[in-house]
Amino acid sequence: MTSSAGTPARSANWNLPNAITVVRILLAPAFFWLLLADGGEGGLLRWLATALFVLAISTDWVDGYLARSRGLVTDLGKLLDPIADKLLTSGALVCLSILGEVPWWVTGLIVVREVGITVWRFIELGRGNVVPASVGGKLKTVVQSVAISFALAPLPLLIGEWMAWVNAVLMAAALVLTVWSGLLYVRDAIRLARERRAA
Repeated sequence: MTSSAGTPARSANWNLPNAITVVRILLAPAFFWLLLADGGEGGLLRWLATALFVLAISTDWVDGYLARSRGLVTDLGKLLDPIADKLLTSGALVCLSILGEVPWWVTGLIVVREVGITVWRFIELGRGNVVPASVGGKLKTVVQSVAISFALAPLPLLIGEWMAWVNAVLMAAALVLTVWSGLLYVRDAIRLARERRAA
């Protein structure tokens, strides 16, 4: 669809991909409750929490594919999508730390990075700039999602304690990518600040 001037018309903000993103945000509280209500017992509620997290985080690919394939990419979607991811992943890590399963320093480092980047995005939005997720940020989100999914599933109780080592390696990879991608955003923030001063 094009406007009368022959330029592509802006896709409506409230479309299917953005609706899926909003649903992902709304599923977060239910996931948190299920995880904490289980209390680290590894029972039915823990499995339900794991399934809900995997379902919610998987919709990130779905809404992204729909937005790109149907020309429904919007500024709102670029803003809400990373917020939804950060809410799920950071919330999951906080809950896992409350349960004593992930060190607080790991959760703190990841959450500070996520909150910091989100605040910067809002600041840039106020200046008229929408900062979409970078390639490094997207890779970080994928690895975080895999690491958290494994940490949530009580697999050590099911197939052996060696899975705890697998979980530790995955979480370490997620931590490294979180810090690395965060530094890339800091580089971008410095570049934008210099460009504004030069202008």
